[in-house]
Amino acid sequence: MGLKLAGVLALVILLMGGLGYWYYSDSQSTIATLQKNNATLNTSLELSERAVNTFKSNIATANNQITQLNKDFADIRSQNNQLANKLEKHELGVLASRKPGLVTRVINNATEKASRCFELLSGAELTEQEKNATSARNANSECPWLFEDKEPVDDSN
Repeated sequence: MGLKLAGVLALVILLMGGLGYWYYSDSQSTIATLQKNNATLNTSLELSERAVNTFKSNIATANNQITQLNKDFADIRSQNNQLANKLEKHELGVLASRKPGLVTRVINNATEKASRCFELLSGAELTEQEKNATSARNANSECPWLFEDKEPVDDSN
């Protein structure tokens, strides 16, 4: 009976050792898989954080551009109002019927100055006369805002 008991105990010990080895191997495999998954998650988290920061930066840049565009549009509206006010002051139809030569000359001069405004907006260099002008209106009365850095614009005309 002692031999049978020793055999059964040896078998139980071997079985427990085998189960322990299997459990240890399976645990190590699970740990390795979990570590790999954790590394992947950390990398994904880093990429997500970078993407969020990029989006935030892009939103801030877009907001700054929108603010600048709104300011530019407000400036353009102001310039359009200045031009509309100029035209409202004069009844060109009546004046043209009385003094056609004068109106033709005024319109031709204003058209030439307006064309120069488009040239300047397209990147043309300032002429010596424009560089040496004593006021923005003297530089070009059709677009004095292009010469704002020379002198504050007097809108009384």
